[in-house]
Amino acid sequence: MLYQIYTDRALLQWGVMFLFIIGLLVMNEIARRSKVGGIIIFAGIPACLTVFFIALHIGAANGSEWALNNQTYMYMNGWFHYAKLYAADLAAFGFLLLKYQWGIGKKHWFKVYPFLIVAINILIAVISDLESAIKGLTNFANNGTHWWLNGENIWVYGGWWNIFNAVAGILCILCMTGWWGIYSSKGRNDMLWPDMTAGYIIVYDIWNYTYTYLNMPIESFHSGVALLLAPTIAAALWNKGGWIQNRAFTLAIACMYAQMFPINEKLTRSGTVSAIYGDTYAANQHMWDPSIIPLESAADPRPQAFLAIVSFVANAVFLAMVIKRAIKLKKNPYTNEIWVGTKDYEEAMARAE
Repeated sequence: MLYQIYTDRALLQWGVMFLFIIGLLVMNEIARRSKVGGIIIFAGIPACLTVFFIALHIGAANGSEWALNNQTYMYMNGWFHYAKLYAADLAAFGFLLLKYQWGIGKKHWFKVYPFLIVAINILIAVISDLESAIKGLTNFANNGTHWWLNGENIWVYGGWWNIFNAVAGILCILCMTGWWGIYSSKGRNDMLWPDMTAGYIIVYDIWNYTYTYLNMPIESFHSGVALLLAPTIAAALWNKGGWIQNRAFTLAIACMYAQMFPINEKLTRSGTVSAIYGDTYAANQHMWDPSIIPLESAADPRPQAFLAIVSFVANAVFLAMVIKRAIKLKKNPYTNEIWVGTKDYEEAMARAE
């Protein structure tokens, strides 16, 4: 069992995840179908949040109670969540420029932007994975436990599995092909990347899910499962070729929400922790107390190790497929689109202007 979802709160936990997916899909549709909606969500709201974050940290530095007791400051003050929020929002806004061909969005050289911003987003997670590995292994050598307390006051169980997934993240970057093969859809609802086929979506989802499971143990059920399902469902059913836009939009929206209301996910009865904590500790997850260190003896890292190995192998295999096809077509897989002729590619191109 990967999560503690077999208690009397299981129905609530599943229900909240279902509503989370629906909410993300609805917000994604507003952002992709409306210019005004996209601008408000990815420019207006982030601008307001930035003002709030600056005021929050100034207030905390001055010892103000309202800031020190604010849930954003208490539970989402680590570098990773801020970096992820702004990287995701920059991706989403850049995709608006490309699909509507506003400003630099008209330039051919800017078509490489999706690759660059996705690579940056992956690298942020890779660095976080390596941080978990180093701190977990160091703490084990010094204190006999892999547990370490991160910047959000969450206990993370770091080890060699994080290194495997960090390498998988690097491979995932190398699996992205056809960097300049970016198009606007008919009607300009979507930015399309046809060479980003189902194969890539699968290995990305495996890697990213593993990242959340290893490093976000009390958020992974939502941030891992729900947040990956929403863009994948949209791409599979009605937005062929637009998966990366779906992913950027839903990730930015979820990051903004989580940064403002982390207590809804972390400290309520709908919160769901991974099985790494053990039954006794997880039973009181809705009364989260970072001063209580989870027991090393109760931790079972086997699910973490299994997922990390699967993540590494999946991305390595897909990269081998990329190399094989590039050799067969005698094309550079990054400056050329190599999945031309496949079902996914042709369905996406049928929607392009």
